[in-house]
Amino acid sequence: MAKYFTLSSIGLVLLLAASGCSDQGKKQEGAAPAAERPPQPVSVITMTKGVQPLTTILSGRAEALQSADIRPRVGGVIKEVSFKEGSFVKAGDLLYKIDDATYVAAVDEARAALDKAEASVPPAEANLQRYERLANTGASQKDYETAQATLLEAKASVAQSRAALQTAEINLAFTDVRAPFDGVTSATNYSIGNLVTAGQTDSLMTLRKINPIYIKLNESSVNLLRLRAAIAAGNGSNHVPGSEKADIRLKMEDGQDYPSAGKIDMSEMAVSTTTGTVSIRTLFDNPQNLILPGMYVRATITVGEEGGYAIPQRAATRNASGELMAKFVGAANKVETRTFATSKLSGNNWLVTDNVKDGDKLIVDGFQWIMDGAVVQPVPVQLDAKGLVIEQKAPAATPKS
Repeated sequence: MAKYFTLSSIGLVLLLAASGCSDQGKKQEGAAPAAERPPQPVSVITMTKGVQPLTTILSGRAEALQSADIRPRVGGVIKEVSFKEGSFVKAGDLLYKIDDATYVAAVDEARAALDKAEASVPPAEANLQRYERLANTGASQKDYETAQATLLEAKASVAQSRAALQTAEINLAFTDVRAPFDGVTSATNYSIGNLVTAGQTDSLMTLRKINPIYIKLNESSVNLLRLRAAIAAGNGSNHVPGSEKADIRLKMEDGQDYPSAGKIDMSEMAVSTTTGTVSIRTLFDNPQNLILPGMYVRATITVGEEGGYAIPQRAATRNASGELMAKFVGAANKVETRTFATSKLSGNNWLVTDNVKDGDKLIVDGFQWIMDGAVVQPVPVQLDAKGLVIEQKAPAATPKS
């Protein structure tokens, strides 16, 4: 009986083992098709060699073309504030009116003194002529010289009184505080009824001219030498000699491109001993007043042109050594990473010349998540000026008949 149960148990175990192997084999056969995933689609652009601009990017701030702290040149009580704060004024426009009553009186007094001085001249002239006629009839030389001196004193008094009148008229004119140039006004520091003095320390307001406007850029002295060398060399057939002809474009604080180009106005002939930088002053037209003093901007300076392949900055990374890296679709549609020993800035792209040829497919989207050697499906796309993939609109569905 014991033998019967032993053989039965062995048979049962063998039967279950065979059944398990059969089920496992069926599961493996069923799982095989699921492991074969289709190639992942990736966005690519086809590389083509061409002439690209060489650029450098500098940061800076906007400064007014002209700036003046308006101060009174005569003292008195402010009678009128004739401008709207933050508005634009023309040269000669009235800004402040200082009470002029005392200055009008001073002009009248000086004019009266001038009239009095002028009135003393004719009698002095007549007296001198009389002594000239009597010179040979016994009149003393002393009387003649006295008459001559009296006339000279009368004429000097006239000149002095005329100068005093002119000074009084100038002071009266200074009671009208006018704009020295076209510009935009700041907030006023004084209002009607405030007492001001000539040449005081505190300004009444500040006037700034912002069209055109300066953009002050800062560059290290080492990079400035390279920049000047690149501009002088031209690096291309379309370069115009002279740094003042370099094309300069601005990017505003909100990331928008400024519509017009600028030019280099001047650069400091000395290096800052604290920062080791040199200031480069550029000039931009600002008719819409989009650029305001103190605004932070980034300037892209085109220093020349050079032939090569443009790799969008968004499609590239750098390794620990600082070398540029990008991923391409190689043979058999497998992903491969290429390293470029040298690269130059060209707007939103990096310009390279080695390790790439016409027709190569550069991965421009989603490359961060793809490993080398992975099989992918390249999908040609187009990029906009910022290096972003242009979304393709799906074709409109055909209505069913």
